[in-house]
Amino acid sequence: MTIIYILAAVLIFGILIAVHEWGHFIAARLCGVTVHEFAIGMGPALYQKEKKGTKYAIRVLPIGGYCALEGEEDGEDSDDPHSLNNQGFWKKVIIFAAGALMNFLVGFLIILCIYSTAEAFRTTEITGFFDGCPYQGEEGLQVGDAFYSIDGHRIYLFSDISTYLARGNGQTFDLVVIRDGEKVTLDDFPMTTREYTQEDGTTFTGYGFYLNGVEEATLGAKLRVSWYNSIDFVRLIWMSLGDLITGRAGMQDLSGPVGIVSTITQVGEQSASFLEALENIAYFGALIAVNLAVMNLLPIPALDGGKIFFLVINALCMLVARRQIPPKYENYIHAAGFALLMLLMIAVTFQDVFRLFQ
Repeated sequence: MTIIYILAAVLIFGILIAVHEWGHFIAARLCGVTVHEFAIGMGPALYQKEKKGTKYAIRVLPIGGYCALEGEEDGEDSDDPHSLNNQGFWKKVIIFAAGALMNFLVGFLIILCIYSTAEAFRTTEITGFFDGCPYQGEEGLQVGDAFYSIDGHRIYLFSDISTYLARGNGQTFDLVVIRDGEKVTLDDFPMTTREYTQEDGTTFTGYGFYLNGVEEATLGAKLRVSWYNSIDFVRLIWMSLGDLITGRAGMQDLSGPVGIVSTITQVGEQSASFLEALENIAYFGALIAVNLAVMNLLPIPALDGGKIFFLVINALCMLVARRQIPPKYENYIHAAGFALLMLLMIAVTFQDVFRLFQ
């Protein structure tokens, strides 16, 4: 079964790359920009065909892809009215952002497909308290309260509650709950974990309230929860980036393609059935799709976000100095950014391979 999960991982990468480049391709076509080549993969071509001035290619290495646009590399050297550099600011933004937006949309649709068979969803509502819980009362939490935010973080899903309680200081929390349709604020609410006894006599450590609320999985609920789940993925990625910056996470916590394939294989092998494995892998694929969307929009040279960043800088330069950064220098910066990203990927890949043999 392992080989099936590895093939599933390769398929996920291929689909997400294809969707990303297709987003650029469609946006460029709609904006009237000439597309010289639309390629999935890197390296020598396995298949290629030219149609209406555009070469379509599938290349041997499923680790990337590209959509070659007229004027994208030459900048001001291209005087073709259908070149990228001769388009307006917003058309360029749409073209550069389209790949990431398509990845996000695919992530959302995958989650929606997974939830299409759901019968109910867990809610953020408190349904009861364990004996001895000190947080219940008129000035505290009550049965029926639904968590709205914890320490300023919006609670979209049931799983968000444990996430943000765990990331707090463990002593006090700024809580907002929905009570009888209205927001109730509990600032600096003292709340720590303690040991409680369950009905079967076993003990556990927690905050002492039940979260057993459910809602019917109507079409509206499925759409809402799928959207919230997608937004939650975005927030999770931003949280992870923040942890890298603050030192809460390190280089050892990063994973590249090899690590992702390994994780997908583990997800499949640890599932109770093949159908459950497919569902879990699809959910992980949705996370990867949203991750690609967020990472590509970061203002880093060579990424789509870096290109949008330079669009903004050039627009400001035109307003202030009536001149732009020469395209060749911008291309140098993007080339350097690409080289650094490749070095980072190589380093992370070696780290992933090393983990496999530990």
